[in-house]
Amino acid sequence: VQLQASGGGLVQAGGSLRLSCAASGRRLSRYYMGWLRQAPGKEREWVAAITWNGGSTFYADSVKGRFTISRDNAKNTVYLQMNRLQPEDTAVYYCAAYQGGGDYYLPGAYDYWGQGTQLTVSS
Repeated sequence: VQLQASGGGLVQAGGSLRLSCAASGRRLSRYYMGWLRQAPGKEREWVAAITWNGGSTFYADSVKGRFTISRDNAKNTVYLQMNRLQPEDTAVYYCAAYQGGGDYYLPGAYDYWGQGTQLTVSS
């Protein structure tokens, strides 16, 4: 499956933005989907994940209550709605896919990655 992330940009602290991840090549419904991010000089970290049909979602503590992951399998697309953005959310955001299971919080669990989209939050 090929993944294409989009929607990043420059936003002021407290603002909102929605990222999208469009899939091609295979039906997205076959995969757990995740969003991960990497800030300059830091390791890639997991942000959020969603199960095959969207029945369950999971969030890192740092974004819980501010970010919402969702998916539209009919459109083969996954979203990350980000609210109350903070400067520490600045990073390259990646969407990623894997077959599924309990290790959704591990970057190494993901088999397929999009190219990343830059989010910059100004203070």
